[in-house]
Amino acid sequence: MRHTSAVVPVFAVFAAIAASSCGGSEPGPAAPPPPPAPPPPATAATPPAPTPPPANPTPAAETKPAAPQGPAPAQRYTGAFATPESVLYDEAGDRYLVSNINGSPSDADGNGYISVLSPDGQVTTPKWIAGGANHAKLDAPKGLAISQGVLYAADIGTVRKFDLKTGAPKGDIPIQGATFLNDISAGADGKIYVSDTGVKATANGMEPTGTDAVYVIDKGKVKPLAKSKELGGPNGVLATDKGVLVVTFGSGELYRLEKDGKRADVTKLPEGGLDGIVSVGDLLYISSWKGSAVYKGKIGGNFELAIPNVKSPADIGYDKKRNRILVPRFTEDAVEAYEVK
Repeated sequence: MRHTSAVVPVFAVFAAIAASSCGGSEPGPAAPPPPPAPPPPATAATPPAPTPPPANPTPAAETKPAAPQGPAPAQRYTGAFATPESVLYDEAGDRYLVSNINGSPSDADGNGYISVLSPDGQVTTPKWIAGGANHAKLDAPKGLAISQGVLYAADIGTVRKFDLKTGAPKGDIPIQGATFLNDISAGADGKIYVSDTGVKATANGMEPTGTDAVYVIDKGKVKPLAKSKELGGPNGVLATDKGVLVVTFGSGELYRLEKDGKRADVTKLPEGGLDGIVSVGDLLYISSWKGSAVYKGKIGGNFELAIPNVKSPADIGYDKKRNRILVPRFTEDAVEAYEVK
């Protein structure tokens, strides 16, 4: 799925001043008053003694640094989503496409759908492609990709194809043995890459199935590029001219898959539960469920916070025209667009 002051008691100390009185026998005749005392000689004023510090001052309690405040979204969309999983920028149509699971991510319930948003903040079509309508089949759609006028959607164990202009179904590509097809990416050569995270949703949560894999679809034919539990629960995929980049939900890693399926440049991110990955110039932006954030950096290098405080950031997209990171808020039923430098 492309699936944080103490007041130190201050005590004032008060000094008590005591007054005393004298007693004696019955007084005799009053004596004449004594002559007035001469005035005291003038003396220089004595400065008050400095107040000594408390013997055992109470140390102030440590305060945790405030959570980093991230940028406000340029646009926020609500009201049309049911578990939004992926946001894809359609450059030709200048629009955002959003996959909605609408139920359990493992259930073949036929009610998934794809929404269309405009970059100016409007929900153009809440259910542009919907399971059960116009002969479309969608169960729990996740990652989306575009290649040669076709929209591809990863849907549990099948990659579904739709006409990019009309939304009409154009056929299915079943992936034998897959249990949780998640993200999908199109290469410049027309090859389609899709991840199987190797899990399934149960009453006890997500449980591993051991089917972790990344598949390549070349002219309709499917073959595994890599298939092993050591892939760490592959989630987001990004096809590049130097191999396929993969981020993992299980092991919290970024790596490159070579043509022979071997992992290279394995990079650990600050937090795990990684979901989506996009390229912006020479930087990668990667969403993290555990970090409730989007990080930026380079493979083999360090990653830093780019967008903090975003709960359940799933499969992110990138609007290259406006330089925006598009974030589906999986558990919040919202989509947000953040401008980046």
